[in-house]
Amino acid sequence: MNSNNDSSLPVSPSPDLKKLIHEVFEEYSSVQHKRTEPAYKAELEEERRKRELMEKRLNEVIEENRRSKARAESMERETVIRTELQRLGVAKLDLAFKAVKDDIQRDSDGSLHAKGTEGPIPVAEFLRKFVDDNPELLPARNLGGSGTTSSSRSSQSSPGVDINSIRPGMSKEDMARARKEIARLAGLLIE
Repeated sequence: MNSNNDSSLPVSPSPDLKKLIHEVFEEYSSVQHKRTEPAYKAELEEERRKRELMEKRLNEVIEENRRSKARAESMERETVIRTELQRLGVAKLDLAFKAVKDDIQRDSDGSLHAKGTEGPIPVAEFLRKFVDDNPELLPARNLGGSGTTSSSRSSQSSPGVDINSIRPGMSKEDMARARKEIARLAGLLIE
């Protein structure tokens, strides 16, 4: 009968058994955590390494972009200066460019201006003033001098010779005038 009474009463686990079960679960959880932790750490380390590489590459791209923009702005500035110098008729283009390139800068709004005593000056105005102040940069003018003959005066004084009037048996005066006109025209072609 004793066995009937024992089966009808609920059996409560002893406190030691509860403690033991709790410790087993804790130990199991700890072991599982230790097993998976290296995998998490390795994955986190790999992600950190990838992130650092991406940041490094991004910084390199940003720097390359900055250098490319600076190069493009510099080339555009040089082109504007050289074009304006050519438009003004400068013969010694490289020399003039070297003389003015450091005086012309880009403003914050992107436009090119020269540094002036009164403030920024437009590039065209600055270069015009520079060329006016330095006429040696312009092509040499053939002004002539003592002993030179002006071909424009001789062309006005001589009437010219018709090609059909040159023939065998011409008078000496007509022959001399034809030779003189041919020499004058040949001199114009040589200059």
